[in-house]
Amino acid sequence: MEKYIEFEHVGKTFPGQKALDDVSFSIRKGEIHAIIGENGAGKSTLLNILHGVFPATTGEIRIDGKAVKFAQIADAIDAGIAKVHQEIVSIPDMTVAENLFMGKEPGRYGIIDKKKMNQDTEMLLKRLNCNIQPTDRMGDLSTGQKQMVSIAKALEVNATVISFDEPTASLSDKEVETLFGIIHDLKEKGITILYISHKMNEIFQMCDRATVLRDGKYIKTIEMAKTTRDEVIQAMVGRDISLFAKRTMPCQKKGTEPVLRVNGLCSDLFNQISFDLYAGEILGFFGLVGAGRTEVMRAIFGADPYTKGSVILNGKEIHCKSPHEAIELGIALISENRKEEGILPNFDNKDNISLASLKKYMSGIVINDNKKKQNALEKGKQVGLKPNDPAFMTVSLSGGNAQKVILARWMSTDATVMIFDEPTKGIDIGAKADIYLLMEKMAEQGVAIIMVSSELTEVMGMSDRIIVMRDGEITGELAKEEFSEQNILNYTVEGN
Repeated sequence: MEKYIEFEHVGKTFPGQKALDDVSFSIRKGEIHAIIGENGAGKSTLLNILHGVFPATTGEIRIDGKAVKFAQIADAIDAGIAKVHQEIVSIPDMTVAENLFMGKEPGRYGIIDKKKMNQDTEMLLKRLNCNIQPTDRMGDLSTGQKQMVSIAKALEVNATVISFDEPTASLSDKEVETLFGIIHDLKEKGITILYISHKMNEIFQMCDRATVLRDGKYIKTIEMAKTTRDEVIQAMVGRDISLFAKRTMPCQKKGTEPVLRVNGLCSDLFNQISFDLYAGEILGFFGLVGAGRTEVMRAIFGADPYTKGSVILNGKEIHCKSPHEAIELGIALISENRKEEGILPNFDNKDNISLASLKKYMSGIVINDNKKKQNALEKGKQVGLKPNDPAFMTVSLSGGNAQKVILARWMSTDATVMIFDEPTKGIDIGAKADIYLLMEKMAEQGVAIIMVSSELTEVMGMSDRIIVMRDGEITGELAKEEFSEQNILNYTVEGN
């Protein structure tokens, strides 16, 4: 098959960082082509150049044999290159049609032809076999339905190239199935699909070929039908690595008395939650979305109230009414919602890392900036932060490295109880392996760890014990020797 999109010696340099280095490869017309690699490999940078977000520093892009250079996003869209974002930006109080045609509403002399706009929207949605109505309020749609509207936008501009960036991150299994069907239909119509995902099963299920980037460099392009998962992963990370979470050292549980004891904790969102947590132990919490796991952790951390029950830390009952109180007592929570509750976008690494431990950097009544810098360098080295630069703006880091900044923050507090809520959600395999190793090292040092995870392989691979929740209640507790997918899923779906 002939080349359709060609990247020729493409490079991109930001201040202090080379994001892409002499990248050359091609994509065929009408194929589903994955762009894969660890966080920070250059995937998003490459797509941003293609979509006109910013220009390449060196090299060129050719489409259908013709060199293109897009000065802005609108230029790329006019050329038929559209993007379906992971996080759909929409105005919730406007209708589907109003969102879809925003800025290019049909009409004359400043008067919008709402009838035509609704008719055109209906036609586009019918092409996607959607049961969404043009007059539906955007805010009432599910994440999957919002994504369908985003795809309809791409069809409205007659896109010949559509890129999908982590499209299934927030979708239900049924919505994923619908999305995959639509992507295959688009391929059948000759549309070229670029696909970014950290989920190996999706890449093997959906894609014809995959191009691997590593540290901003082109590594290889792979025919998916002629390769294995291990080969793909090794190309991504440059070393042999297990696809699944795997312990490298035995259980580090210390002592006979629990560090944390939770007795009969209740709220409107969960009921009669009781468990013990020991120093050096990794206790997994598993359950489906809505099981109440995060809500329990937030209550322990003082972020949300509970109505009944007790939390006992080192033999003494505590009543944390705020996260600040929990931090003072040595409890840390690494939130699942990293974007809103994790990093501050206008802070650099040094300031983001020091947020939860400011007292440590005081010289009298003044914060000592050098102490913050030294701590950021030390903790950044421990977590494998790239670049380990205290002055680097955290918002410019890849997802995996931003997660490492958050880890470094909580490691700076010297917490004795660490709660990880979905610690590897949305990050690549190499960064996952780094975080798993950090968790083990913390356990070895006697830190008591709770890990909330929706990934069965992760919770089985990393936990010493697993607690399963369903509908706000604990339905099962399994020791290591009882771990099996069947056992865990039985408690997840059917209860005890």
